[in-house]
Amino acid sequence: MTRTKSFDPITLEVLRNRMEIIADEMQAAMIRSAFSNIIKEGGDCGVAIFDAKGGLIAHANALPANLGILNSSVARVLEDYPADGMEDGDAYCFNDPYEGGTHIPDVAMIVPIVWEGRTIALSAVIAHQQDFGGMTLGSLPPDSTEIFQEGLVLPPCRLIHRGRWNKEVLGIILKNIRMPDHTMGDFRAELAAGDVGRRRFLETVAEYGIDTLLAYIDELNDRAERQARAKIEEIPDGVYDFVDYLDNDGIDLDVKRKIQCTVTVAGSNMTFDFSGTDPQLRGASNSAVSGPISCCYYVAHCIYGEDVPNNEGCYRPLTVHVPKGTLLNPEHPAALNSRTMTVLRAVDTAFGSLMRVIPQRLRASSGGMEGVTLAGRRPDGSAYVYLELFAAGMGARPTKDGIEYIECDTTNMLNTPVEALELDYPVRIHQLLLRQDGGGAGRFRGGTGIVKEFEILDETTEISHRGDRFVTQPWGLFGGRPGASWETTVTRTDGEVFKVPSRKRFKLGKGDRMVCAVAGGGGYGDPLDREPEAVAADVRDRKVSPTQADEVYGVVLTKAGTVDGAATESRRAALKAAAGPIDWTFDRGALGTEA
Repeated sequence: MTRTKSFDPITLEVLRNRMEIIADEMQAAMIRSAFSNIIKEGGDCGVAIFDAKGGLIAHANALPANLGILNSSVARVLEDYPADGMEDGDAYCFNDPYEGGTHIPDVAMIVPIVWEGRTIALSAVIAHQQDFGGMTLGSLPPDSTEIFQEGLVLPPCRLIHRGRWNKEVLGIILKNIRMPDHTMGDFRAELAAGDVGRRRFLETVAEYGIDTLLAYIDELNDRAERQARAKIEEIPDGVYDFVDYLDNDGIDLDVKRKIQCTVTVAGSNMTFDFSGTDPQLRGASNSAVSGPISCCYYVAHCIYGEDVPNNEGCYRPLTVHVPKGTLLNPEHPAALNSRTMTVLRAVDTAFGSLMRVIPQRLRASSGGMEGVTLAGRRPDGSAYVYLELFAAGMGARPTKDGIEYIECDTTNMLNTPVEALELDYPVRIHQLLLRQDGGGAGRFRGGTGIVKEFEILDETTEISHRGDRFVTQPWGLFGGRPGASWETTVTRTDGEVFKVPSRKRFKLGKGDRMVCAVAGGGGYGDPLDREPEAVAADVRDRKVSPTQADEVYGVVLTKAGTVDGAATESRRAALKAAAGPIDWTFDRGALGTEA
């Protein structure tokens, strides 16, 4: 306590916010400078500032999937290139999933921040490259069976030394990818973002002094740890577990795969243990160990709240155990490009473990996300890659509906505008609308997804379709119904119609159409307790059908769309009598398993 009182509270808060603003400015610079749609429109990138030992100082409020990712990437780079050997004008790149990365398209750039010849901090950026080699355009084959099919793996490399590009390393990269111009543009954007962090941090050093700044950063870490521990202590001690499932591994499409998480709360410490998770998979649905770590960091932040800074200190109370050889920590060279959907299931299991003890602070299951890549070659032979990052409906909350079609959980990307899509790629969008009855019914309704229809204008387009929750459903809580599953339907010009499984690679021809109906979030509470006027408003907005209003919510509407109060009261009484009491927290039927 004596040490705490020696710090000026105003300066402490100013520096905390300044570090966070530097990270946010880096993120803005990355997005505004990028060449690829996945970054400049989708926002699939992340940035952070670290101390010279690899301790996190600040992370941008951007992509939660990158929480802990840059931590492990920076730590790995520092193994080969210690901070005391870095020089002003250097930059280091890295993407190896088995050494601390995510999947191959995510390339990290590390820029040292040098003050008077000494590396005092690191500016780090990670961004998804549209193509990084491998067996498919876009480097995301859902049917890959080993990492060598997924693209070029980079160990820690010094890409720039004293301001000069390492031509040997850069030449190897550019010779192994299909879109070198885009990659160079995005590399320069990463370096520009890293330089923003470098310059802003040095400006802060010049203003406050290096010793003062580093001392305050250490204090911010210590305070974040104390705040985080106080939040964890609010949770009753105990051991809580949950199981959820992936649809398949991308190869054996009819076999679900189990993810199990056990959360142990002991005083101010919290442990996430994924023992019981299925062994690693033949297909690409594995995740490097960085995935479940970022999942647990995200879940912890949801518990902490926004008042706890996102720095090294807030992670000190957390322990994450992921057994080697499981689908969340596979042995090399297992494939793992479809990691995102797997990480989202890990989030569901972590939330599910805690929902019985702190349900007032958690929500029902969200619909997750889906990545659909449309790729091909233009008449001049150049490659194009478009990755549609579908969001889904958010799970309903204890006191509010879920939000319609929104990136949540560890994803936080942006929607690509239809105009930008049609301008740059040979595709036409015929419809984009909210999905009726997509959100799980409940006292608070799950957010609904969308329906989006693509028409292919190119002669041949290859689709890499990576999703989940096509077999299972996003679960509801306390009587809330599950959200709708994902559905993708293809209609070819010859009249053939087929349903696409969650993970599949296939080709479409000119005039073929693909309709993607995305999942909704689970509901919270008994649908028969929902305010009738809220149901009527949902019907008017076409989020809920008149049939569901009557059969699930028990709300009877007049021809004018208003609530018939007497008929609704009678209808609800009959439905409640038929259903009996709700004595369960969670309906495992959403996952295709018995309660």
